Amino acid sequence: MHLTITPLPGGFGARVESDLTRVAEPATAGALTDALHRHRVLVLPDQHLNHADLLAAASLFGAVDTATDRRYTVPGFPGLTVVSNIHQDGEPIGIYDGDQEEEWHADNSFKPELTTATLLYSVITPAEGGETRFADATRAYADLPADLRAQVDGLRAVHSVQHLAARQADATGGRSSTQAGALAQLPVVTHPLAPTHPATGARALLLGSMVIPRVEGLPEADSRALLADLLSHATGPEYLYTHRWEQGDLVVWDNRAVLHTASPCDSSRHPRLLVRAALRQPTRRPIPSDGGIPAESPDSGSHRH
Repeated sequence: MHLTITPLPGGFGARVESDLTRVAEPATAGALTDALHRHRVLVLPDQHLNHADLLAAASLFGAVDTATDRRYTVPGFPGLTVVSNIHQDGEPIGIYDGDQEEEWHADNSFKPELTTATLLYSVITPAEGGETRFADATRAYADLPADLRAQVDGLRAVHSVQHLAARQADATGGRSSTQAGALAQLPVVTHPLAPTHPATGARALLLGSMVIPRVEGLPEADSRALLADLLSHATGPEYLYTHRWEQGDLVVWDNRAVLHTASPCDSSRHPRLLVRAALRQPTRRPIPSDGGIPAESPDSGSHRH
């Protein structure tokens, strides 16, 4: 099946013209995964997917993670999660509240293994707000001064779901998407500040504005300053793509290459409903370092949306 892939302006991301209900050939699935690794964010507009179609589309990129929050799982479809600011009987139907600015993050960085990729499919699109913003953490790492890049290469950061829950609750007046259920029992984990992508060989900054309490081996003040400086750098305007949702949009991103966040959305005026699938997948063959992956990046050394 022919794919039309058009890079987005700004240095990363691509628009893909394809009807995913018709994609079945393994070669096409491989081409989509290679495009994801190359461009880091894929936007597939004008899709018409039911829940079974969305699971099938997700499986083109890898194995769907079914270890999702059962409170918001689509009934009968393990691996699909409702993301919404809609409330019924006073309770949220999804994992996104929407009235507050969301934290920058990579999905499931508080687990030992990151989600490899995430898909979001728009069902109800707000007239205002609720955009998803992406930061090119791969190019941001490559653009660091050489001495800072060398420092970052040797450091690991602590990722804590308990810290995330406390920060979310502080920011939202007591509500948190991670303070209840099995996630709250997860132990803290550590990840490199700039892990190497197993498929591309490029490094990317793995950051989070709420999930990381400290960098290992650094004094507290130095840790806070380094994390703040890196996040400010990685989320600078030159590294951002903001996706304004249209109904039927499917957006897929490489969770090991970019960070993301969501803009506020007034839940009393603008309902927002998406369905999410998270992926874990085996490492595919490496792709060339051109096509958007910085050649100078060396192979060294449940969130909301």
